[in-house]
Amino acid sequence: MGPVFDALGSPTRREILDIVKNDPGCTVGSVAAEFDTTRIAVMHHIRMLEDAQLLISRKDGRKRRLYHNPVPIQLIYDRWTTEYSSLWASRMADLKYRVEHQKEGREDDRTTEACLEDSDRGSDRGRVA
Repeated sequence: MGPVFDALGSPTRREILDIVKNDPGCTVGSVAAEFDTTRIAVMHHIRMLEDAQLLISRKDGRKRRLYHNPVPIQLIYDRWTTEYSSLWASRMADLKYRVEHQKEGREDDRTTEACLEDSDRGSDRGRVA
């Protein structure tokens, strides 16, 4: 689990994971184009993500296609989260996102109490298990 935490410790690597997750099969070149750094630096980050098994790469001719592997993160989640605590953690995360969206003006003027009532209905947003 150490390599997974090391890999996730970098904002650049987390951004690479987001890019690959949102565009499965993207190439190393397309990922590198998203950053203001050298391709070599991006490849170093990709290599660390591969070592942590968070990314899987496949050769496609001269290109390498990248895919997100969520299993290592799920294993960490499963290790430290029980079924009971995941329910409450999920509800708190729902509330957090709703409050943040409300502050940014993306939601109407519902109160926090209304948000809590909505959480009781059980949103599936962001749930891993």
